[in-house]
Amino acid sequence: MQNFSKIIISWYQKNKRELPWRNTKNPYYIWLSEIILQQTRVEQGLPYYIKFVQKYPTVKYLAKATEDEVLRLWQGLGYYSRARNLHYTAQQIVLHYHSKFPTSYHELIQLKGVGTYTAAAIASFSVNEKKAVVDGNVYRVLSRYFGIEEDISNTQTQKKFQQLANELLNKTDAGKHNQALMEFGALQCVPKKPCCEVCPLNLTCFANLHQKVTLLPIKTKKTKISKRYFNYFVLITNNNKTYIQKREKNDIWAGLYEFPLLESKRLLSKKELLDSDFLRKLTEGKSVDIQSIGQYRKHQLTHQSIFYRFIEVKFPSGTNVKNLLNVLWEDLDKYPKPIIMQRFFLKCINL
Repeated sequence: MQNFSKIIISWYQKNKRELPWRNTKNPYYIWLSEIILQQTRVEQGLPYYIKFVQKYPTVKYLAKATEDEVLRLWQGLGYYSRARNLHYTAQQIVLHYHSKFPTSYHELIQLKGVGTYTAAAIASFSVNEKKAVVDGNVYRVLSRYFGIEEDISNTQTQKKFQQLANELLNKTDAGKHNQALMEFGALQCVPKKPCCEVCPLNLTCFANLHQKVTLLPIKTKKTKISKRYFNYFVLITNNNKTYIQKREKNDIWAGLYEFPLLESKRLLSKKELLDSDFLRKLTEGKSVDIQSIGQYRKHQLTHQSIFYRFIEVKFPSGTNVKNLLNVLWEDLDKYPKPIIMQRFFLKCINL
């Protein structure tokens, strides 16, 4: 344990990736990177980080933006509650902290969307506060090296890992220690087929010495996947307009815009679609021309499998549909949309 931090930091200095948020002590930039990288790979998150820093160089700029603007910039990154929390927290910092981003763990942990890991990361990276980070990478490294054969989905086990991480923390350089440990898990001690032969910890690693690398960490809690069926009605009018609606909160993609949606409990046939009360109410009983009914496609989320398709309907111009926005087709790009909507939109404009 005495040499653990030294070895990890030495490895980090030779192997770390050059990333923009590692070249700053600005807590706002560090916070942006940490929120973006939650549930997101570095390669995917990096372009979004650059876009946010360029458009919102300070927390005050972010606070002044509208939620739609923030969601539009976030579009395609998924887990949109992160973007909504990002925007809300920026406004709270301007209001309660006079636009000065907090740096202490105690203050950070009270911000919306900031948990124990994120608070420890920001505090240690920006002001070197002595707080150990524990994320998925850290769980993997510590469980393998120290031979912790307990379920990491268990609350008591998580507390045990946090205590161990605190004991290992390099008190004189907490920020570098934390970054080194996380990077070591991301690049060296990877989930599958880690290259243990060149690992600087291989001679003292429990998992390597006992052939348990593929067995650790232990996580028995499995994610339950639900199925949902989305039938989108694309209302096409003669004046190059269409109709969209804003998704409500307490569901996936809250705050994003989509075509009128009929959600069903199973796959629907063409006849069931045409005879549905939803279409009848949508068109107010008027006769419409169904131009095409697309095939169901699958979009996989962490906890849900979304089976979706688009039904293109020729719709009379000038018809007002209650609770729907009537927008020009080319203006659709201004609205934040789920990725499946964005793909459909891009396909249509490129035809």
